Amino acid sequence: MGNPYVVLVRLRMRAQTVYRGSFAIDVVASLGATISGFGEIYVIFANVPALGGLDFAAAVLVFAIGHVAFSIADLVVGHLDALPNYLRTGTLDAFLLRPLPVLAQLITAEISLRRFGRTAAGSVLAVVALAHSGVVWSPAKAALLAVTVCAGAALFAGLFVGAAAVQFWLVEGAEFTASFVYGGNYAAQFPTSVFGTPARVLFTFVVPAAFVAYLPVLTLLDIPGTLPGGISGTVLGWCSPIAAVAVWTVALLGWRAGLRHYTGAGS
Repeated sequence: MGNPYVVLVRLRMRAQTVYRGSFAIDVVASLGATISGFGEIYVIFANVPALGGLDFAAAVLVFAIGHVAFSIADLVVGHLDALPNYLRTGTLDAFLLRPLPVLAQLITAEISLRRFGRTAAGSVLAVVALAHSGVVWSPAKAALLAVTVCAGAALFAGLFVGAAAVQFWLVEGAEFTASFVYGGNYAAQFPTSVFGTPARVLFTFVVPAAFVAYLPVLTLLDIPGTLPGGISGTVLGWCSPIAAVAVWTVALLGWRAGLRHYTGAGS
């Protein structure tokens, strides 16, 4: 029969593309976040020559990489936001009865292809920004770019899982956890150096949004940058995978604890 997860994903993707006109409209509508985010950066640079030590092309590159990383994670696991609904209605009990890992079932329960529009738009912006940013390419920097996008997407996916795990205790706390996930997304799309010291510490060492795009871009463009504690930003540009592993470690520990804490809805 094949892998059950692959079969589930294929069926859900097929269901979303049956009505092609409607699907195309959804994809175009999903571009709103990309357009509004880029517009914000454009307005800022219409009034200042640099932002956090970055010129327009470098700032757009940070935005684009952060946007692509988040959109990939949102495409794959963003629907974990619905976990509070599963807990309230007892739907999660059905997942527990199946001989498959609950998290894997939830991830494959819904794949929203319309979100792919944001990934495509962010990728186009990244290519244009790279062409105008003056990157001195080498095999190491090409590898850094590929690793950065993958690690950034994994990092945000881990944040989604961690936020979902907290719902086993809060149930009605989706807004609270979303502030970290979506706040981290917003922070990842801007130079971390523009924030005050408390926010820089938060988005570097607690919710490591700085590792998604800002720090790797410093390394790509050979721009010196210093973080709280005198740590070199260019050195940390290679540490995105480590940050992603750390986030996933915490998220999976929280998820396992949450499942053990869950007692069912009596269904």
